[in-house]
Amino acid sequence: MEIGDRFPDFRLPDADGNILDSADLEGVTYILYFYPRDNTSGCTKEALGFNEVFERLAARKVRIIGVSKDSPGSHRKFADKHDLKFTLLSDQDLQLIKAAGAWGKKMMYGRETEGTVRSTYIVGPDGTVKAAWPKVRVEGHAAQVCSEAERLTE
Repeated sequence: MEIGDRFPDFRLPDADGNILDSADLEGVTYILYFYPRDNTSGCTKEALGFNEVFERLAARKVRIIGVSKDSPGSHRKFADKHDLKFTLLSDQDLQLIKAAGAWGKKMMYGRETEGTVRSTYIVGPDGTVKAAWPKVRVEGHAAQVCSEAERLTE
């Protein structure tokens, strides 16, 4: 996915099993970030980073949505444990993860493996990608995304 691309449509369950349809987000700016797994160190750090900027983004009516292949039940435990304020979606069939280009080869502990590639997109009210981070380093990432979202919604 690149800037200007139409973001793929999706219908995925959240941590409570409720379906979020991308059509419901029409007219809304949202951040959609893909991460490998609930309750792992990097993914927890990334989620907590987005939690820290939640209020700033909410004030601009920008939604934060995290997506992984974990089950809704796993997301509920993760969200409750860390008091996450934003939506987590379950993509167990990898449909959105693959459609958004967030699945592929990556290095883990010195070995090449296939899995979710940590990546983030800001999607504008028209459903197109306004900003993209195809390979994310967790440190400082949420703050960088927040700054860009604030700039885009001035």
